[in-house]
Amino acid sequence: MGLSGKHQFGSIGETRVTFVEKNTTQERMEFLKKLLEVNGFEVITEEEKRKTEDDPQLYTVGVTDMVFNPTVYVFQRRLKTIDGLHKVTPDYWNQVSEETHPQYWKND
Repeated sequence: MGLSGKHQFGSIGETRVTFVEKNTTQERMEFLKKLLEVNGFEVITEEEKRKTEDDPQLYTVGVTDMVFNPTVYVFQRRLKTIDGLHKVTPDYWNQVSEETHPQYWKND
């Protein structure tokens, strides 16, 4: 799902949530869950239904804070990294890089 800018919400089980990502791998789900819990959010996850047993297990990740928008929080630098020492950047959020400098562009 990534940083799309859209505020998507719905339900996981009986709980209303803001969706953070859908159809994500277990490793990505665990990363997002840990990152969001460090930042004080209550995270709810749900296994997606698989069409066949051979399909990989995918997950939906949501938070109970209905005003949370991942794009806004990342670009406003309102989230801390898992170690709590730096601010989350788009590359950190997308697990592209551990780099946390505030530049959103690269000059070559």
